[in-house]
Amino acid sequence: MDLLSDILSHLKLQGTLYFRTSFTGDWGVRVPDYEQVARFHFAYRGRCVVRVDGVEDPIALDQGDLIIITRGAAHSLLSDQEAEEEIASLDSVLEQSGYTGSGTLVYGTHGKEHETQLICGHFSFDEKINHPLIDQLPPFILIKNYGEQAGAWMEQTLKVIGAEAGREGIGSSLISLKLSEIIFVQALRTYLSRESDPGPGLGGFTDNRIAKTLQAMHLNPGNNWTLHDFAAIAGMSRTSYLTLFNKLMNTSPIGYLTQWRMQLARQRLTESNDAIIKIAESAGYQSEAAFSRVFRKHFDVTPAAYRRNKEGMES
Repeated sequence: MDLLSDILSHLKLQGTLYFRTSFTGDWGVRVPDYEQVARFHFAYRGRCVVRVDGVEDPIALDQGDLIIITRGAAHSLLSDQEAEEEIASLDSVLEQSGYTGSGTLVYGTHGKEHETQLICGHFSFDEKINHPLIDQLPPFILIKNYGEQAGAWMEQTLKVIGAEAGREGIGSSLISLKLSEIIFVQALRTYLSRESDPGPGLGGFTDNRIAKTLQAMHLNPGNNWTLHDFAAIAGMSRTSYLTLFNKLMNTSPIGYLTQWRMQLARQRLTESNDAIIKIAESAGYQSEAAFSRVFRKHFDVTPAAYRRNKEGMES
């Protein structure tokens, strides 16, 4: 499995479509914050303005644009920058529109020619997992004319989502939901590939030398890796490799590997009945004691206690 796919599969990426909108006239919708999600709005038709909490300037969303609000911050959707007085809470909009959860959310002033059709939803992740691919993203990702930038196949995918979202045909909801997950993956690919400097914690994904070593870690996280191994894969001296990795990933190679191993181990503890020593060995530790020390350092609890706590919460 490639690097991005491996990370997102363990993050348990799951797309959820809220609705397709038909907003007309002067309107504004206030969307509350929500943890462990990335919200998205795709301008299927028309345009609007987005104001994200913590971001100074408003963002123009034109037809064909995609915005992903990466950490679920509260934000406002507006017909234009002058529509501040028209803002209503999302709950109020849903109530006033009579939206029942199916079909299209219709809201605004009837009889107006200007219409904004948005496809809105979010991507959720495992609430317990942390990874720089999500944690170090900027507050929002804006991709102008997303379908064209991502390629002809994505443009067709968006057309399918736009056609299916809001319909009540057989299988429409499932089709829209599964296709929506593709949006996030392709948006990340587009963002990382076009940014010459995506920032600390993310730069390694765009540098071929560092990316090769990240791929090796993810292919075989339990291997007895050394700095020499990683430098050889990158085709660099150990000193140069270590300096570059720290600069681009904001941690050391062994630090990144250890964090990923602990995330994988945490998932296996909660999702399998495997013996702790077996989980320890898969994470690259030859003794349960050594594994427990590292695990406790990351999660403030031993692996056995973590498993018991999880089982107690589910019983």
